[in-house]
Amino acid sequence: MGKDFIKIAVVGPESTGKSTMAQFLAKEFQTVCVPEYSRYYCQSLNNKYTLQDEVNMFYGQVALEEALVPLAQGQLLICDTTFLTVKIWSDHLFGHTPQEVTDKIQQHVYDLYLLMDIDLPWQDDPLRDFPEQREHFMEIWKSELNAISANYHLISGLGDQRLENGLHAVKDFLTLI
Repeated sequence: MGKDFIKIAVVGPESTGKSTMAQFLAKEFQTVCVPEYSRYYCQSLNNKYTLQDEVNMFYGQVALEEALVPLAQGQLLICDTTFLTVKIWSDHLFGHTPQEVTDKIQQHVYDLYLLMDIDLPWQDDPLRDFPEQREHFMEIWKSELNAISANYHLISGLGDQRLENGLHAVKDFLTLI
């Protein structure tokens, strides 16, 4: 990806509307949305993950993003999460993150992160694990984004207002560059 290629990541705790936001933004900007690889990967794991599964998801997310870059329009790529999620889950579930993941974090940055707020009601999903720990994971996301000096905006609101808030954050960012 060239220097003038803009990557926007939609991140945050479980059940905060990341996929809905990423798909909405991709449609609004007529570009591609890189889906969350781990949703496909985890469908057969029955919520029993190993550290190797996390590493596999890391490589899968990176490969999926790279594969979809040529389909992006207007030098804009919208990503439904990033492999920073692998670090958060690895730390939480296994107490550490493999070096290959942490090494890549500083090199694989996004121009803008939309951190989805936990103000949405929880939606049950077989691939979601921690409804009672959303506040905890929100603090971890903020800490991880701050650790990499990420440019991020917290996106709150319900329904269409949430989508509009995300759209305005991206438009405002694009006018500054």
